[in-house]
Amino acid sequence: MKRLLAAALVMTATFAFGQTSSAKSSALNVYFADVEGGQATLFVAPSGRSLLVDTGWPDHDNRDADRIVELCKQAGVKKIDDVLITHYHIDHAGGIPQLAAKMPIGRFIDHGPNREDNDKATVASWQAYQKVLADGHYQHLVARPGDVLPALSGSGIRVEVVSADGNVLDKPLAGAGAENRACATSPEKPVENSENDRSLGIIVSFGKLRIADLGDLTWAKERPLMCPLNKLGKVDIYVVSHHGFDRSSSPALVDAIAPRVAIMDNGATKGGDPGAWSIIRNSPGIKDHPGNLWQLHTILHNDAAHNTADSRIANLPGPDAGHSLILTAYRDGGFSVTNQRTGEAVQYPARSR
Repeated sequence: MKRLLAAALVMTATFAFGQTSSAKSSALNVYFADVEGGQATLFVAPSGRSLLVDTGWPDHDNRDADRIVELCKQAGVKKIDDVLITHYHIDHAGGIPQLAAKMPIGRFIDHGPNREDNDKATVASWQAYQKVLADGHYQHLVARPGDVLPALSGSGIRVEVVSADGNVLDKPLAGAGAENRACATSPEKPVENSENDRSLGIIVSFGKLRIADLGDLTWAKERPLMCPLNKLGKVDIYVVSHHGFDRSSSPALVDAIAPRVAIMDNGATKGGDPGAWSIIRNSPGIKDHPGNLWQLHTILHNDAAHNTADSRIANLPGPDAGHSLILTAYRDGGFSVTNQRTGEAVQYPARSR
């Protein structure tokens, strides 16, 4: 096992994946569900309000919906206040009908119409979502770059939209806007003309702590967000875009936001391309602390040099256990990441500003 970080203290979990009851009440808790290479990330505010980003895959005998419901139970969530759909690919939006049948939901947030009508799975996912919306039980909000979403309100949490429907912020967020030196050496790539390009990306701020989740935003669409000026600023946690495929996570993005920790929603055989993995691993905030890169699965098609330490992986090779990663974040900028498989939490103290 790699030596633990000098700045981090590893301890055994004492309550529900490393959280005490008092910690849960004062923290923003973020649960990274294992949906086998899709995305389903549950944010639970100190107030108890909840935001789910994406719903995983359909089918699989309700596997992903059941895993989300189980995490909701562990978090004390009886109703998901907001479900944000980053885009309509089946691994992100496909689980909507199954989840809606199992869990009360208040509002859906998305980027507007599906723009990828040449892919049957995406069209089917979109149409199934429209059926859910049509039953009239849900509020619906279309988000645009620059919007501050009502999600997680009342807890000092701010959810800002930075990309949606192929557009990005016109001006930097507060405190951002520095010249991005990584632009000069970051190669450019063409747009995909897919729903990935349209991903609804957000920055979640809780006091001094900042989390970036850009869905599957592509390399080409990252560039106007980051070049020539870094419109996002630095973040503490980067939810790795596009499961770690090398069509996202350009140096122009990752080097500039300089996350302290990166959490990759990869599957055993999906995502975690060596190129993207290396860009994240060698980014300024992680280069000297390799254990700060966390994965939901061991990447079977990579060698040991392109996987993080086993202690930072929720699911090792073998039977499908569906283990999660859990982030517990505080207003002062300190946080911990807990591996459900081991029950151990790594503490990251608030950094000096």
